[in-house]
Amino acid sequence: MSIPEGPEDATDAVGSSGTARPAPDGVTERGDTRQAVREGTRTDESAPADGPAGPAGPAPVETGPRGGAPRSGPEDPPSGPGGLPSGPGAGCLSPVIPAEPVVPPPDLSRPVETPPHSARTGPTGPPSDERDPHRGRPAQDGVFFGRQRELKALRGDIERAGLNTLSGRKEPRARVLLIAGRPGSGRSALAEELTRQLRDGYPDGVVRTRLTEPGGEPVPTERTAREILEAFGLATPPGAGEDELSEMVREALSARRVLLLLDDAVDAEQVDPLVPDNPGCLVVAVAQGPLTGIPDVRPCTLGGMDAKAAIELLGRFTGAVRITVDPQAAESLAEECGGQPSALVLAGGWLAARPTASVADVTKQLRALPHDWARPVGDRPLARAFRLVYETLPSPAARILRLLALAPAGLADAHTASALAGCSVSAARTTLDDFAARGLLRAVDAEQYEVPGCLVPLLRAVMEEHDRPAEVQLARARMLERSVRLLQSCRAVTDPDGSPARKKLAALPRALRFPNAAAAAGWLRARQPALLASARLAVADGELDTLARRLVAALVRALAAHRGTEAAAPELYGLHQLVLDIAERRELHREQAAALLNIGDLDAQTGRTQDALARYRAALDAGRTANDLYATGRAMESVGGAYQDLRDWQRAADWYGRALAQRLSRGERADEARLYGRLGTVFTYAGLYGEALRNWRAAAAGYRRLRDLPGQARALSEAARVQEYAGRPQESLRTCQEAVEWARLAGDERLQAALQLRLADTLDRLGDPTAARLHRATADRLLETEGKHLRNP
Repeated sequence: MSIPEGPEDATDAVGSSGTARPAPDGVTERGDTRQAVREGTRTDESAPADGPAGPAGPAPVETGPRGGAPRSGPEDPPSGPGGLPSGPGAGCLSPVIPAEPVVPPPDLSRPVETPPHSARTGPTGPPSDERDPHRGRPAQDGVFFGRQRELKALRGDIERAGLNTLSGRKEPRARVLLIAGRPGSGRSALAEELTRQLRDGYPDGVVRTRLTEPGGEPVPTERTAREILEAFGLATPPGAGEDELSEMVREALSARRVLLLLDDAVDAEQVDPLVPDNPGCLVVAVAQGPLTGIPDVRPCTLGGMDAKAAIELLGRFTGAVRITVDPQAAESLAEECGGQPSALVLAGGWLAARPTASVADVTKQLRALPHDWARPVGDRPLARAFRLVYETLPSPAARILRLLALAPAGLADAHTASALAGCSVSAARTTLDDFAARGLLRAVDAEQYEVPGCLVPLLRAVMEEHDRPAEVQLARARMLERSVRLLQSCRAVTDPDGSPARKKLAALPRALRFPNAAAAAGWLRARQPALLASARLAVADGELDTLARRLVAALVRALAAHRGTEAAAPELYGLHQLVLDIAERRELHREQAAALLNIGDLDAQTGRTQDALARYRAALDAGRTANDLYATGRAMESVGGAYQDLRDWQRAADWYGRALAQRLSRGERADEARLYGRLGTVFTYAGLYGEALRNWRAAAAGYRRLRDLPGQARALSEAARVQEYAGRPQESLRTCQEAVEWARLAGDERLQAALQLRLADTLDRLGDPTAARLHRATADRLLETEGKHLRNP
């Protein structure tokens, strides 16, 4: 069952048209579920037009032919007294009331398995809360319980002489410390505490990154390397491979003293490429077992916490009284939890929600739960503690919790939970806050929560047990639809007031609107990891390709609007690759051509011309298959540009000529003029000045027919340059003077100044220095006038 909506909150469901509609109160009927999932998997190209429902296909970012408040998200719905959500169903889960108000709430990130994202901290401590959330979470200040023996051993291992030192050789690489333990053993918390104690010794900061997805899949080294480089503010070339980026990481760390925390490593192959070739750095790796293949690494293996530390941890939830009156029950509870911090936190959260319950009560209930004998022995205490907490949740809250297994990158906010469960945003926000108080989630910032990695398999198990596949697919479709609408709102807020996009934005529910562009940019920056993960998961799933295409299109547009295509190029490259994957799978040849052209442009911009050439040829084949004349013409022109970059003038002229022939047949005059200019450039480089001059004059004539005076002036100036190269200076002077006159008529002072300087150079070569000085003085005056206009618009 789902939670009833608040009166002004937005919820999404996928209807028969593929657009968003309000979710009904209660469970969607089975027939509606099947229909919604069918519509979410359409493979045609008839998705709704851009607007609240989004574009049909990808949004290629055309790079041209080749050659406040603590909450930063959309406005919240109205609240009731005390800031609590108003409306029916607002309190789906009773608030957690501490047994003793004098005891502060526990810092759940310490003892619980908390997968970090990439982040960097400076020599003076962790970054502030204003740091971009996608850069990761800093080590949080709080109480750390136990593990003193392990900390002492790890610190001693840093001082231990390595094998190279004992052999009289200098250490070639950074020392690697390994913390090994099961998920939920507190291994990440121990790594964070060690990092906190050591960070002052590494003046260039701490870099954190997670090497495993919440679902257990290894994070590609390419993505990890990008996160590390971005933590130092270093640009990464779009489309760069794993080897190139790993080398950039090692180069960046070779001149820095950095502590690198690699959390949840799968194997040595993930860690080894990231180890700096700098003994002044330190790598702290967290894994489930040994990292065979990395030399001179001794794992610090974690078991359960000692009884004293476990009881102290429980006391942070229950207060001192309940522990003092029955210390033996507290010891028994710690034993039932196997000393595992994650299990103890869940048991403590259960007690914190029940001020009248005793420690013996929770111990008795835990013992009454059967063991899951199919699980490894070390996983059973956490599984039983989770079962205890889950089975005592109200049904609506339990449904939200298990559907959080679908949260991309393990990150969820109120909109994610609202869309997954089909409930109101305010009810979802209240429920997430309560989950965090119970130790089921960890707060990342004012809006986002993170599902602990050790709980994800348990959440998936209960989801598979209680929810039909069609219901899960519908929840995923609602989440994707909500993300699409938020991204469209995020992009639309950058448009001018009164524009069609802003008018469509005003029609959206208030919970989906952003107050201004700055708030939208902050939301996009904070949600970018989750949005990118959502796009990757949607494409990999293969069952909701229409929604996946719309999500990628909306994300491309939002990134381009807020960051610009150049700054967002690495992310755009991956998004275009996702579009290509869908297009190839569904045989959507037009979208395939568009994606290949965009990827080719990004390859060409980073100097991978041969790769770009292969992309453009593939785009040409796809465009011909789709009978898309625009794509074929664009691809032929881009192939010519790639050959031009390779200095193969003959092939470049041939492909430009093919593209020109197509444009001439369709009467596309602007493209004709541009291609004549490109042919003129290629023939000039090839030394064929007659052909070059003919094409530049054709370009000038084309711009004249278009009444494009600046374009005509530029084409004439290039014709003058060719005449000068051909040894015809007098003709060059007359053509250049004509170009100056057209630039004057166009009112382009910068172009006039450039042409005046070219005239001066030509006059110098003709032996008239006096006239050359006059033209240079004119150019200086024009540039000075333009500078004044820029300073005083």
